[in-house]
Amino acid sequence: GVTSLLTLSTGEKIANPKGFKAKYRQLRKAQKSLSRKQKGSNNRHKARLKVAKVHQEITDARKDSLHKLTTRLVCENQTIAVEDLAVKNMVKNPKLALAISDASWGELVGQLEYKCKWYSRTLIKIDRWFPSSKRCGNCGHIVDKMPLNIREWDCPNCDTHHDRDINAAKNILAAGLAVSVCGATVRPEQSKSVKAGAKSPSGTEAET
Repeated sequence: GVTSLLTLSTGEKIANPKGFKAKYRQLRKAQKSLSRKQKGSNNRHKARLKVAKVHQEITDARKDSLHKLTTRLVCENQTIAVEDLAVKNMVKNPKLALAISDASWGELVGQLEYKCKWYSRTLIKIDRWFPSSKRCGNCGHIVDKMPLNIREWDCPNCDTHHDRDINAAKNILAAGLAVSVCGATVRPEQSKSVKAGAKSPSGTEAET
């Protein structure tokens, strides 16, 4: 997510470090200074290097944070299930593009993929159309609509109160374990799931 980078099936929410936002003022100042320099001058070259340095600091901080998180997840769990998000399509939304890019979901999943192979873990990607948010984790009832502004809801069938993200994480884990147990692709609620990484073990975990 944007507010919480990751929600685990255990109920833990990992905050988004928002590396770009932390360096925004510094970057803006450097870019403003660059725009004032004469083209072709040595001062412009120095200003351009300062802008590049801030961008590199943002990238390094983001990757370092993601490496620590993904290493922890892979070391603590045998099986990790994540939602296969269409990040390229989602960044086309001008209101969310910056926040999504700063969260770097694609990098997060990419790190999980190769680290799962290194540590002989199982990574399972659940199809983006799987109704993880709309499905009650208690009784299985699926509501018709679940707008993004709804963060908590009550199941109309069993009255169970849900935190949207935690409920979705539990549903994704359940679907992922079903894939792991079956040993093949399954389609929970007409949704296909893709299994990647190592073989068989049992485990827990997360939703991106």
